[in-house]
Amino acid sequence: MKIGMFTSGYQRNPLEHVFQDAKEFGYDYIELYGARPQAYAPDLKAGDMKELRRLIEQYEVPVLGYTPEHNLYPYNYMIGPEAQRRDAVEYLKLCLDMAKEMGAKYMLTSPANGGYLATYDELWPRLEKTIRELGEYAAKCEVRLTVEPLTPYESNFFTRANDLLELFRRVDNPWVVGMCDVVPPFVQHESIMAYFNKLGEKMYHMHIIDGEQGTDSHIMPGEGSMPLTELFYELKRIGYEGTATLELVTGYINEPRMYARRAINNARAMMKEAGF
Repeated sequence: MKIGMFTSGYQRNPLEHVFQDAKEFGYDYIELYGARPQAYAPDLKAGDMKELRRLIEQYEVPVLGYTPEHNLYPYNYMIGPEAQRRDAVEYLKLCLDMAKEMGAKYMLTSPANGGYLATYDELWPRLEKTIRELGEYAAKCEVRLTVEPLTPYESNFFTRANDLLELFRRVDNPWVVGMCDVVPPFVQHESIMAYFNKLGEKMYHMHIIDGEQGTDSHIMPGEGSMPLTELFYELKRIGYEGTATLELVTGYINEPRMYARRAINNARAMMKEAGF
């Protein structure tokens, strides 16, 4: 199993710190967060890709995943009029282009809140249309479009493994796959391992982090309430050999370098106990 570094906590640091630390601390890859000031797709297109590729080559740490920001201002394809949805889709197509250019194997998308007055009859056709369009483009780019359920604190309809199953029933595309961030199932009293049973070969990627009931906070591995050591035992049992990003987010933005070191040290210790 490959362990990746998520970079949103580094947004106040030079991008080079990401690569320096990933190399030094022993991360296998980087999952690159795309938002200004770093790795924003239009900026990459305008010339920043050259520097990104230089860092990849110099530090010999691949960027396997690209996670562009699209749940906050100004992009969210689940809310607003059709013109706003189309704008988000065109932006994410550009993100897929940039993902391919940086050598990423997948681009992550997560269906966000569709608005308090929206119904399932409105939300599902909108999501289906969007993922169908993006999935067709992902196939051309040969980058897997990896769809992530969120917590109910973040999304008002796409939060569970069953939502992924319904999406795959509607959109049959081998380049559209699913993943499990362990916090959404934990805070909803859903089984993490059920994702593997339900999704089968569509279960492509993981975000592993700790959590607490009653919040969507992503906490340092080993410092929350989740049975993470036992989770690694279960992943070892089923022979999971995919990618798992340690998704430290902005709760650790004050000292990302210190916390990124602690996160992988904690995770590696648990993995060693589980037999990885």
